[in-house]
Amino acid sequence: MKKWLWLPLAAIFFVGCAQSFPQETSTQDVGTSEATEPSPITPATLPNQSTLVEPMSQANLLRHVKALGFARYSQSDRLKARQYIINNLKSAGWSVTLQTFKDEYADGVNIIAERSQKNAQVETILVGAHYDTVPRSPGADDNGTGVATILEIARITSSLPTKKNLKLVFFDQEEIGLKGSLAFTSRPNNVKRLSGAIIIDMLGFACNTPGCQTFPEGLPVTLPTDTGDFILVAGDTEHPEIISAFDHLPNSNFPSVVKIPVPFKGLSAINLLRSDHAPFWLRNIGAVIVTDTANFRNPHYHQPTDIYNTIDRNFFTNSAQIVANATIKLLEI
Repeated sequence: MKKWLWLPLAAIFFVGCAQSFPQETSTQDVGTSEATEPSPITPATLPNQSTLVEPMSQANLLRHVKALGFARYSQSDRLKARQYIINNLKSAGWSVTLQTFKDEYADGVNIIAERSQKNAQVETILVGAHYDTVPRSPGADDNGTGVATILEIARITSSLPTKKNLKLVFFDQEEIGLKGSLAFTSRPNNVKRLSGAIIIDMLGFACNTPGCQTFPEGLPVTLPTDTGDFILVAGDTEHPEIISAFDHLPNSNFPSVVKIPVPFKGLSAINLLRSDHAPFWLRNIGAVIVTDTANFRNPHYHQPTDIYNTIDRNFFTNSAQIVANATIKLLEI
């Protein structure tokens, strides 16, 4: 999650200066390279009353976070991460393309995955997360947890019949200014028939000490707790159906969901423009950001200490299940 972005991005919203978007250079299909991890595990557990699909596998989720436990900032390390993501998507039966982009400040590669059986005449739901990190941070929470969640969603939905298409996107260069998501949303074919997006940015850290949770100024609601045992879902008020998908059946294992409807595309609360959902709001595409609130809770944010061992395993697994359930709801309405 990008920390010091809100003023430049607010300027983009006001001015709409398309020339600041990264310029795409190519899109290409991707074949399967040599696997870096075993094929995803298929658990035998059946869904219970609080899951709409096969349960997310904690073993798989943690395996992905652990495998990506290196700083993904340099070109070589981001390439290594891409290869891991692509191999797992291919193993799950997804078709993968790469979108390269470049501007005067950065270049990068977005990973776009779609199921082989799709209907070009129906709407699409997108689930996205960035896979890059800041320098010297392994980014277990930011954003290894987001990447792992999408890889597990890919596994459980690969052959699941749904009314809408599902597109999975792993954005590059989020940490230097949302470059990947700006490039993605600037290409019309990428957002054609796109009815909503779920963006995941940090799902794995919880704290239970009173006062361990802080909040940015300017939020449109007063939040109910100062302990960090919930996930936050913020969505634009113009598309309430996206945020409503996160209503879930009561389950004592699930963290609570704090929902924030955001008016005026976030311009009244610019701390809510810090991740890859913001370019979708700019294009008037309904989107939510799902997060553990980053530096407002996690002391390891953007630090070398953002490592696998700091992840709260049960909180992460249950948060990922909530995202999977919301995804399926949106695919079926």
